Amino acid sequence: MINVTLPDGSKREYADGASPLDVAESISKSLAKKALAARVNGELRDLTRPLEGDSDVAIITDKDADGLELIRHDAAHVLAQAVQALYPDTQVTIGPVIDDGFYYDFARKVPFSTDDFEKIEAKMREIVDADYPILREVWEKDAAIAEFKRIGEDYKAQIIDDIIPPGEAITVYRQGDWFDLCRGPHLPSTGKLPKAFKLMKMAGAYWRGDSKNEMLQRMYGTAWANEKDLKDHLHRLEEAEKRDHRKLGRQMDLFHMQEEGKGMVFWHEKGLTLWRVIEAYVRRRLTEAGYVEVRTPQVLDRKFWEQSGHWDKYRENMFVCETEEEETLSLKPMNCPGHVQIFKFGQKSYRDLPLRMAEFGACHRYEPSGALHGLMRVRAFTQDDAHIFCREDQIEEETAAFIKLASSIHEDFGLVRDHISLGTRPALRAGSEEFWDKAEAQMLNAARAAGVEPVVAEGDGAFYAPKLDFQLKDAIGRSWTCGTIQLDYVLPERLGAEYTGEDGQKHRPVMLHRAILGSLERFIGVLIENYAGSFPMWLSPVQVVVAAITDGAAEYAEEAAAELRKAGLRVEVDTRNETINYKVREHSLQKVPVIAVVGAREAEGRKLALRRLGSNGQEIVSLDDAIVNLAHEALPPDLKRAR
Repeated sequence: MINVTLPDGSKREYADGASPLDVAESISKSLAKKALAARVNGELRDLTRPLEGDSDVAIITDKDADGLELIRHDAAHVLAQAVQALYPDTQVTIGPVIDDGFYYDFARKVPFSTDDFEKIEAKMREIVDADYPILREVWEKDAAIAEFKRIGEDYKAQIIDDIIPPGEAITVYRQGDWFDLCRGPHLPSTGKLPKAFKLMKMAGAYWRGDSKNEMLQRMYGTAWANEKDLKDHLHRLEEAEKRDHRKLGRQMDLFHMQEEGKGMVFWHEKGLTLWRVIEAYVRRRLTEAGYVEVRTPQVLDRKFWEQSGHWDKYRENMFVCETEEEETLSLKPMNCPGHVQIFKFGQKSYRDLPLRMAEFGACHRYEPSGALHGLMRVRAFTQDDAHIFCREDQIEEETAAFIKLASSIHEDFGLVRDHISLGTRPALRAGSEEFWDKAEAQMLNAARAAGVEPVVAEGDGAFYAPKLDFQLKDAIGRSWTCGTIQLDYVLPERLGAEYTGEDGQKHRPVMLHRAILGSLERFIGVLIENYAGSFPMWLSPVQVVVAAITDGAAEYAEEAAAELRKAGLRVEVDTRNETINYKVREHSLQKVPVIAVVGAREAEGRKLALRRLGSNGQEIVSLDDAIVNLAHEALPPDLKRAR
């Protein structure tokens, strides 16, 4: 007999050779019907795979995150089976799960197109209806290579030959007469795969990501637990396309990017205005929170980066140059080593701690051109970076204060926090288990002190310490990681930072790496998509356009605009010889929040006809009232609170 412990702590006995399916059936028929797989002693397993002794068992259904991943994994297999059934001249390579879906890379001389999708999806549905049992088989390595070569699957044979050590067996999953190399696990049968899947797009992909290898055809798909979830996902994609920051950035004349500066942003006047508004707001909040602002060199000698350890770990992502004096220099990929140099300048006492050092630091990191994505992933970026040098006994208090500050700033930008994740010890890490126990407890206690119960992200910590990441939701439900705080005992040690303690002895400070926005480029991209370009008044690069109906009202339009500017508003004037409807439509496309229309009647009465973005109505107000009300409305949240 074997003993099984269930998630609620209860224990049950089963006969030797029992499977998780037997466990599910013993609990209830409905659970057995819903079961997709099981987590056994922490490892995801097939539902029918026999238990190998006393075990902790959790049944996985489509309500679990693991269940959705299984669905997407199986959808990739069913896709590959469908493609090979329809196009026998195709070889399969790899088909992993990705965010919101899956892909499969195919080798075929004839190119696929999206016109093939309907036919392939129909075949996938046939395979689901056939309800083939999905069976796990264990093969010897040499026999597997021979079999895959025999059926013409050279890529699979190469994968096995390259990654499986000699003598080690492999697993193959079979559904009907089709089989694939796979670690598993999988659903019990193809009939368990919901038909809530859709093929999305085609792309090229080099075999094993190496441009020296042959180009494969990558077919992307999405798969969900039910039709409603699929429909919601497709709606989000539709909304995301409308909100694409690259499209809106051009439409609103905020920025552009071009081939000669891959991953670099050309900020236009309006885009830079938005940038400066954000930077000024964050700077005020940091000053209020006791930070000092510094600036560190853009280029530093290779020896410096070797000492900090970045040369060994990040060299491939660093932009390096050489001088005629035989110096090897690098653009800084991060700001932290520079901040340590400022900390080390002069004597530091325990009375100086915590020292909160901030920099809007411009950094450069090489990213492959294929990985670049508008503002979301660039090669040149500026971080709202800061480092808190503190004593060990100050870690929890400083971390809790940071959580409150970051949360307040995110709220001011209209972003909703979904949760804060606690990234714990990764597989590859520095430090002892005792150190990680203490550091993880410090971060957990700090989060709780700030009124937050973090979601544990196992193994997601930095290699030197755990971290807290802020997960925000935008207006269409997408998650963005904006804001982080990370413990670091390593860099102060490596770069020799120290302070004089109350005992008169030298001590190492602890370093807290923290950012609230992350990179300003990416954060502005998130804001553009969150608001679909329709920023709240305080963020809008142009807050008011005064549009004259006739030439006769042009002088008053200029006068009104000047008065509004005196009140601190960002105002443009439109006295072009165009119809007012044309002007309103054009400025609405530019997402200007307020259009003040003036004609002869408004000029005579010193009034403005205010039209709000997204509204067909208008409000007639005196110029004096408009100045007072719009100026208050346009105040950044912190200044408005201070009034």
